[in-house]
Amino acid sequence: MTPAIDVAREAGIEHQVHQYQHDPASIGYGTEAAEKLGLNPACVFKTLVVAVDVKTLVVAIVPVNAMLSMKLIAKAASGKKATMADKQQVQRSSGYVLGGVSPLGQKRTLTTFIDESARLFERIHVSAGRRGLEIELAPADLATLTRGRFVALRLE
Repeated sequence: MTPAIDVAREAGIEHQVHQYQHDPASIGYGTEAAEKLGLNPACVFKTLVVAVDVKTLVVAIVPVNAMLSMKLIAKAASGKKATMADKQQVQRSSGYVLGGVSPLGQKRTLTTFIDESARLFERIHVSAGRRGLEIELAPADLATLTRGRFVALRLE
């Protein structure tokens, strides 16, 4: 399996793994997951690695149908400015390829923020660590496994 699935399994967290045939031409990985699995895009979350004040990497988990607010993630991380992390930084810190970055089982533990909208659902979906693979779990369990905090992260 993947490190993400191993983390959920080892913690005894109730979860389900969903697989779909990833289209290599697709660039909207999270949107593709929602479409192919027939899910409401609001309950499918993407994992973004963000650089706060240039040097600090953090994880932001937001719905695939929303945009991350750089102001809100910077504020949540007690910083002044946030930008998307460089592709190589993301792969080095997480151990995953873009489009398959899971908030679970990352090589380096980063401070994690989960958009508060996740609490509206009993179960949400995040990448299971590979393109075409999603893990479904309770938002509270995701927060526990990542030591994540629920905060407002979406652009309104």
